[in-house]
Amino acid sequence: MPGPASVEEYLAALPPGARAFLEELRETILAAVPEPTEAISYQMPAVKANGRIVVWYAAFKDHHSLFPATEGVREALGEELAPYLSGKGTVRFSPDEPLPTALVKRIVEARLEENAAGR
Repeated sequence: MPGPASVEEYLAALPPGARAFLEELRETILAAVPEPTEAISYQMPAVKANGRIVVWYAAFKDHHSLFPATEGVREALGEELAPYLSGKGTVRFSPDEPLPTALVKRIVEARLEENAAGR
């Protein structure tokens, strides 16, 4: 079964609550990335800057995720990020809690710095 062909198609297929949460996450990410472009990669939305992926995000049954939580992101954000970490590279958000937009912006900024440094 083919995956979504666009971010809009991905979002349209979600239940209303998940769609609203991911739309807020998307807007937060896009506002933090200079000249962003969007794509579907690994069957989920991705945001790029300068042709390189900055982050992916996705909705799941019981949570929403932002990828990747690289070593550099984990080091840069430390304890602030810790409650949201799941596994080595996944940031999980509960759909029942407000999106921590300031944290998302800092994650994106850390990923932009990593990409600029060639990591």
